[in-house]
Amino acid sequence: MKILFVSPLFPNTFWSFKYAIKFLRKKAAFPPLGLLTIASMLPHEWEKRVVDMNTNKLSNKDIIWADYVFIGAMIIQSESVEAVIERCRKYKTKIVAGGPLFTMNYDSYIDKIDHLILNEAEITLPKFLDDLEHNCTKQIYTSSEFADIKTTPIPSWNLVDFKKYASMSIQYSRGCPFECDFCNVTSLFGRKMRQKSSTKIISELNSIYDAGYRGAIFFVDDNFIGTIASLKRDLLPALATWRKNHPGISFFTEVSINIADDEKLMTLMREAGFDQVFIGIETPSNDGLAESNKKQNNNRDLIRDIRKIQKNGLQVQAGFIVGFDSDTEDIFQQQVDFIQESGITTAMVGLLQAPPGTSLYRRMEKMNRLSKTPSGDNADGSTNIIPVSMDLDTLVNGYKNILAQIYAPKNYYKRLKIFLEVYKSDSKTDNISMNRIMAFVKSIYRIGIIGRERHHYWKLLLWTCIKHPKSFPVAVNLSILGFHFRKTVKHYIN
Repeated sequence: MKILFVSPLFPNTFWSFKYAIKFLRKKAAFPPLGLLTIASMLPHEWEKRVVDMNTNKLSNKDIIWADYVFIGAMIIQSESVEAVIERCRKYKTKIVAGGPLFTMNYDSYIDKIDHLILNEAEITLPKFLDDLEHNCTKQIYTSSEFADIKTTPIPSWNLVDFKKYASMSIQYSRGCPFECDFCNVTSLFGRKMRQKSSTKIISELNSIYDAGYRGAIFFVDDNFIGTIASLKRDLLPALATWRKNHPGISFFTEVSINIADDEKLMTLMREAGFDQVFIGIETPSNDGLAESNKKQNNNRDLIRDIRKIQKNGLQVQAGFIVGFDSDTEDIFQQQVDFIQESGITTAMVGLLQAPPGTSLYRRMEKMNRLSKTPSGDNADGSTNIIPVSMDLDTLVNGYKNILAQIYAPKNYYKRLKIFLEVYKSDSKTDNISMNRIMAFVKSIYRIGIIGRERHHYWKLLLWTCIKHPKSFPVAVNLSILGFHFRKTVKHYIN
């Protein structure tokens, strides 16, 4: 059996890091972890190829070669998915599809896909493979059960070229104990946390390290600290021990704001090699947080919490949302002021969207306030919700004004300095590779010589050399990220 795995194109977005990864001579930010894991679940004797369309072109020869094309995708990849489906149908190659896009919108693909492997593949894929062996396959395979991810195999890293990616990915847990009404994580993976053992994670890290990779690894968990006790007792000490004999590796992940309540947890994460965390801040408005069931953020001093996290050596990246029913027109400046004061350089701001499967989607559907299918891009200025607190033009223009302000060079570099004043850099996780040295050299020309922001760039680097020399690599990296954000924001607001 010949299997072609296809990861469709991601459009240029805030999180594609398209303009930043060029400084590192990379093609994409992350490898297709889901497809590589599926590849390990198929019979060993089958022939397998992976075409990540973000790093390589999908040729007609690839499609013709395959007995089946396996497509894994998220909503944001839907445009590319349609093109891939059309090409496969043209050559009469059968399609097997799974992932969040198909699980949440399977009825849109019934007439286009031969086999839909929905929900968690550890449960539904074996049923398909068994039916395939007995020549009695069905079109849809689904389950309401959640998998024991302790048995999930190590991804088939041999199918991709590490050199094309800016970072690698690994998964420790699934699920989230919180239930924000705009988030589809719990509808996909449940609220009960499931995690792998530290032994399992170390085996996966060894498979990446032994293949020659050195650099940042993203723990893709939707809330890495969903099981704090087992993290502190098991995984984080194991990671810290592993890294002593495996230099050149650092970690980053997604967490909830309650990480700020646990000094020991933050210390252990830093010792384990974590240097960045993404947090859903959403809004400085308690009314908006209450409306969205963001209980873990409500009635807290969020600026103080962010400072605590930064002081513990963890750079905070964050998501923000405007468009809650409780929002008034002053929310736009509130968001700008909060982001500037917090020193959060990587601030993803988007309009509120209601993904299928969420409680927000169901609520908006009952109120007849859904307008279209969500784009899947949290920052493209679109929404599938009909607003009530202000008209759509006011909402969109206010949103664009936030982006224009926070990513203006003057404000971005000011925010970067606020962060560096607080942040405690650790040379043990600041990996200085040849690629990063070359990225710095490129930044000198691209940002420091021909860039419109060159005055701010040189002023920051000089200030960092004098005041915080240990943070110089971080300052360079964030300057490059700022370049990407400005280019991307220009696309969003025009």
